Amino acid sequence: MKDLNGKVVWITGASSGIGRELSIAFAKEGAFPVLTARNIKNLNQVKKCCLKWTSKCWVQPADLSKADKLNELVDDVLEKTGGQIDLFVNDAGVSQRSWAKETSVEIDRRIMELDYFSAVTLTKLILPVMLKNKSGHIIVVSSISGKFGFPMRTAYTASKHALQGFFESLRTELVNDNINVTIVSPGRIRTDISLHAITKDGCSYKKMDKGQAKGMSADLCAYKIIKGIKKNKKEILVGGNELLMVYIHRYLPWLYYKIVTGIGN
Repeated sequence: MKDLNGKVVWITGASSGIGRELSIAFAKEGAFPVLTARNIKNLNQVKKCCLKWTSKCWVQPADLSKADKLNELVDDVLEKTGGQIDLFVNDAGVSQRSWAKETSVEIDRRIMELDYFSAVTLTKLILPVMLKNKSGHIIVVSSISGKFGFPMRTAYTASKHALQGFFESLRTELVNDNINVTIVSPGRIRTDISLHAITKDGCSYKKMDKGQAKGMSADLCAYKIIKGIKKNKKEILVGGNELLMVYIHRYLPWLYYKIVTGIGN
């Protein structure tokens, strides 16, 4: 069982939702969180919560969609932590609510830039530190949408499929380097992700999905993720009955197709 006490954990997307609850959960384990997101006010609120449980917590705000700033971001984090990053949690991302036929490629690129390329870029920038220390744990928060397709999520689903492929492959490359890679695939978690989802015109969706409103709480989700990380799990599926879709897609593809398209219902 991995001991998280005293470990430096950098978490992106830390200002809300799963990222926020993960930050607090790591703090409860005695880890030292580094919090990154765009909303400085929310990050400071999360930091205040974390410091109830741990002695160190840093705020490092950033817009991860700006690729030309990521090198500087990593340097700033390493300066704050004295060159130490034991765990890196890629949680930053944005969802989508628009039909492909109505959505421009520019919107697709915007989603891929944040959801996929920022995670890959930051991982590659941090990897030399972990290789030098001969230790590390990389965690990427994907989605069950990374396991199968779903309407009005074409770019989002594509980004999650890409994350699955990249980090599964990376895991095989690091097998002899004492660096773990964990892919987390949440289902319906009660967060604001649908409110901030991008629509065809690039604006926020501003609606809570009915299924998501009834989903697992973000704090329970974070607890289950931390439990899996401590066990060095390669894959963590977390959610409710919707996780059955992963297995339906795999073993009963005809039924999966009927469910997601509404054919026969």
